[in-house]
Amino acid sequence: SGTIVLRDPEAKSPEKEKILLPFWKKESPIYAFISIQIYWVALRHSLLLRPLFSEAFEMDGLSTTTILPESFEGARDDVTEQMMVIWGQIREPLIVPLLRIAVVLCLAMSLMLFVERVYMGFVIVLVKLFGRKPEKRYKWEPMKDDVELGNSAYPMVLVQIPMYNEKEVYQLSIGAACGLSWPSDRIIIQVLDDSTDPLIKDMVELECQRWASKGINIKYQVRDNRNGYKAGALKEGIKHDYVEQCDYVAIFDADFQPEPDFLWRTIPFLVHNPELGLVQARWKFVNSDECLMTRMQEMSLDYHFTVEQEVGSSTYAFFGFNGTAGVWRIAAINEAGGWKDRTTVEDMDLAVRASLKGWKFLYLGSLKVKNELPSTLKAYRYQQHRWSCGPANLFRKMVMEIISNKRVTLWKKAHVIYSFFFIRKIVAHIVTFVFYCVVLPATVLVPEVEVPRWGAVYIPAVITLLNAVGTLRSLHLLVFWILFENVMSLHRTKATFIGLLEAGRVNEWVVTEKLGDALKTKAGMKAPKRPRLRIGERLHLLELGTGAFLFFCGCYDVAFGRYHYFIYLFIQAIAFFIMGFGYVGTFVPHSCQLFQRSNN
Repeated sequence: SGTIVLRDPEAKSPEKEKILLPFWKKESPIYAFISIQIYWVALRHSLLLRPLFSEAFEMDGLSTTTILPESFEGARDDVTEQMMVIWGQIREPLIVPLLRIAVVLCLAMSLMLFVERVYMGFVIVLVKLFGRKPEKRYKWEPMKDDVELGNSAYPMVLVQIPMYNEKEVYQLSIGAACGLSWPSDRIIIQVLDDSTDPLIKDMVELECQRWASKGINIKYQVRDNRNGYKAGALKEGIKHDYVEQCDYVAIFDADFQPEPDFLWRTIPFLVHNPELGLVQARWKFVNSDECLMTRMQEMSLDYHFTVEQEVGSSTYAFFGFNGTAGVWRIAAINEAGGWKDRTTVEDMDLAVRASLKGWKFLYLGSLKVKNELPSTLKAYRYQQHRWSCGPANLFRKMVMEIISNKRVTLWKKAHVIYSFFFIRKIVAHIVTFVFYCVVLPATVLVPEVEVPRWGAVYIPAVITLLNAVGTLRSLHLLVFWILFENVMSLHRTKATFIGLLEAGRVNEWVVTEKLGDALKTKAGMKAPKRPRLRIGERLHLLELGTGAFLFFCGCYDVAFGRYHYFIYLFIQAIAFFIMGFGYVGTFVPHSCQLFQRSNN
């Protein structure tokens, strides 16, 4: 009734109940495979094996066909002879030209992604070696007490916490916000509760009342509807009369826990630099060791924060607001047109519009805010759909507005359109899936079409290594990250096209599920048996279909291929099957769920 977790051996969560795949042990042969993963990275598409296998076979006087038993050879020829003839007739006039076009397009996109990654890597090295710290690039002085003015010398700060049925984490986020160090009469904590569960709403309201009884200026706000989702809640929250006295607004999602000195480290930048509209902090993941899936997420997001955000800020180009763990100047929000709910990435929408108005942003990589990664596959898929569909849809809506804008430089326009949107939000998803999971495997079936080694091996290897620099502690998991990202690229590519075409689920908003302390509760307590999760609710047919295609290509390569490409095909097919059957992520015992409900 559970889910199998690919457990990282370095994870230190013994109190969390999980099921481990039996081969994930040091004494197993598979563990030895991990120790030579760098070798597998070099063989990403197995094309490097071509000369090795060919020379070996020539030395021994063998061929790929003579390795198979003669009886099998005869049976195979009898069964497949007609199919091969038909396939050959279709392949030459139709499949070969189309596949060649696909290879050219994919190589072009791969080159664009390669150039962008190399550029980012080059710039981040220069920034680390010679770049000035934020305190040098912008004026920063600590806030000082004024005997005459008293606390009125400090700006009024609004702290918004939007939430929706956040029973697992609401206490953590509210407690962290109320613990922020700032003059008590110069800060307002605003809890924007869109919960639909009456019991959860009562719990959140009681928590707010508890902090209010301690002298905290906290407001509990609810709406009659959920129009606009998070953007709608933030928009309504900023309309209240008491917000008019506020100069800045800090935003934290319900699972974020800022340190007490957060405002002391961010507000001075906004006070002393009137051109700054946003100060963005970095995310710190409290559950990155939860399971192998969270380790994979950490690798991807660390690159985003360590490289992409840092480069965008240091070069004064553009970087997006991450939706949380940031402080906005309210005047910048208002000048940009306020929060809009036309896409599922209201944070990116606001950041682009504010940037086009001339506002500058600052990223503080040294300031980290704790938060939780989605540790169930279902939650992660919903999150990735929103993060892939939303930017593509926003690009469709704003590309002409960006081009026609006259307030920003040509450099910033090019950076936003080409690097930020086109390469990172569209090309990166499409080329990963289409090239590595469709076109390259298809060349096994169509030997007339070949992919140059530089495009199939060298460029992907460089891109992969550049992506891995953000999380050096996970370098030994690089192969798993490659397989994981290739599988998720299918889901992201589908979401990207939905956003570009404004199709079906373009505005679907599903709040990312948080587990909080659900797994730390009394997991051992007895609980009534609950029905097993129906297999149909866990299957992902597109992933299973892609896995079957890769497996078929691998079998075809074993039987008829010349390049021994089947190694990559079989390994990647297994990854698709594992994800397709839902055997990834954290297993939450039913006893934990029931215990949590009873406490609530």
